[in-house]
Amino acid sequence: MSPVKQFQVTFDCAEPERVARFWCEVLGYVVPPPPEGFASWDEYDRSLPAESQGSAFACVDPSGVGPRLFFQRVPEGKVVKNRVHLDVRVGTGLVGEERLAVLEAECARLVALGAVRGQLLLADEENESCQNMQDVEGNEFCLD
Repeated sequence: MSPVKQFQVTFDCAEPERVARFWCEVLGYVVPPPPEGFASWDEYDRSLPAESQGSAFACVDPSGVGPRLFFQRVPEGKVVKNRVHLDVRVGTGLVGEERLAVLEAECARLVALGAVRGQLLLADEENESCQNMQDVEGNEFCLD
């Protein structure tokens, strides 16, 4: 058996810093310190060639448990449904009206940050309720 490996989740996007800061708010993540020798990420970014400025940004779990999220600028826009998405676990262990209330409260908070509400999938015999969402650039995710 091979050892467990660390990984990061990479998002292709038009505005890496904007999308990264949105996900910091969603997940309670933080922007890591800038590279050694730079007082800020802005200072670091200004040191890059013009075509590379603003091309990438990252955020990390302050506890060090969750994966790093990396956001990279790409020229094309999003055109199809994501093949992979994040499930943001806000209602774990909750059922019925209590779960729906938690999903709704988190959905409203994220809409205020620029997210878009999608379809609410109500509980059935196999699954609990979840709320489909899109981030500030249209990437799908679920509140679960």
